[in-house]
Amino acid sequence: MKQIYRLEIVAQEEDYDRVCGLLALEVSFGWEEENLPSGETRFRIHCEQEDYLQALQERVRHAVPEARQTLSAIEEKDWVDAWKQFFTPVCCGSRFVVLPPWLADKPEFADRTPIVIEPKSAFGTGHHATTALCLRVISDLLDEGRIAAGQRFLDLGTGSGVLGIGCCKYGLQGAGLDIDSLAVDNALENRELNSIAPEAFSIGAGSIEAVKGQTFDLVLANILARPLTEMAADIAAARKPQGALVLSGLLVIQADGVEAAYRAQGLPQARRVIDGEWCALVWA
Repeated sequence: MKQIYRLEIVAQEEDYDRVCGLLALEVSFGWEEENLPSGETRFRIHCEQEDYLQALQERVRHAVPEARQTLSAIEEKDWVDAWKQFFTPVCCGSRFVVLPPWLADKPEFADRTPIVIEPKSAFGTGHHATTALCLRVISDLLDEGRIAAGQRFLDLGTGSGVLGIGCCKYGLQGAGLDIDSLAVDNALENRELNSIAPEAFSIGAGSIEAVKGQTFDLVLANILARPLTEMAADIAAARKPQGALVLSGLLVIQADGVEAAYRAQGLPQARRVIDGEWCALVWA
C-alpha cells in the first residue's frame, strides 16, 4: 500500500492566526482543522512528499515555537470506499436523517425526512456534533412553530448545504454562503441530489457581507468561535427583530465569550443546546 505523510500541528488559541497565515502561504492544496476541548486547534496537512512537510515543519517551528508538531507516515486509502464502509445514517432531532446516496432508498427511516449528502472532505455530514446540533435545533424550532414554510433563512458557512437543505424540505427558502469553493461545489451537488430548486436555495461563495442589508427569519451560522465573535454585529443584524438565530461550531468553554459578543449587540441571554463538549447558542 502506498504511503503518504501527515503533519499535525497543535496550536494554542492565541497562535491560531499565525498558523493559518503561514499555512495559507505555504499549503495551497489545503489542510484540515479540528477544535480541541482544550481550546487549541489541531491542523492536519497530508502530502506525498515527506521532505516538503519536513520543510514546512521547520517554518512552523520558527514562526510558532510553542506549537506542538508530529510528522508521521500513513497508508493511503481508497477514501471513497472508506466512506461507504463507515458512513452510517445519522438521525438528528425528531425529524431528520442524513444519508449518503447509496443508502437513500433504505426503508428504515420512513418516518423521518431524508437529507441526502454526498460525503466530501468535512463539509457537514451530520456525524459531527455541531452539524447534528444545528439539525436538532431546526427540528425543535419547527416542532415549536418558531419557523415555518414560507420564511427565509441564511445558512452561513453552508459546507455541504445540509442545514439549508433541511430547511427547504419544510418549505423555507434562503441562501447558503461559504468561503470555501469546494464546499460551494459540494453544496450545489447536494442541492441537486435532494431535488431542491435553485430559486429555493441559492448557494454561492462569500460570507456575511454578501447579504449586507438583508434580514432573515432564521440565521444559521455553524462555523468557528473566532469568526462568530468577529462577525457578531453583522450576523446579529441579519436576523429579523423577531427572527431566530442559531450559532454552532463552538466548544462549551468558548460559549461564554461568543455569547457576550452577541449580548453586546442587544440580544438577550441565549438558550444553550449541548452535546458533549460542543454547544449551540439559540435565540428564538
